[in-house]
Amino acid sequence: MDQQPEPLADRVSDAVALLVGKHTVRCPQPGCRVSVRYRAVTPDEAKRLTDLATDHTRH
Repeated sequence: MDQQPEPLADRVSDAVALLVGKHTVRCPQPGCRVSVRYRAVTPDEAKRLTDLATDHTRH
């Protein structure tokens, strides 16, 4: 299964977010545009958000 490259606007937005201290997690399912961006959360909350973004069956 080939994964489509992210649109340039998404990649630029992710890079800017990283520069200001935010983390972006995207769903790995091809064609799914769901992403979660967070900053300054506890490790437990970061794991919960990552699990939510990467589990395609939950969104």
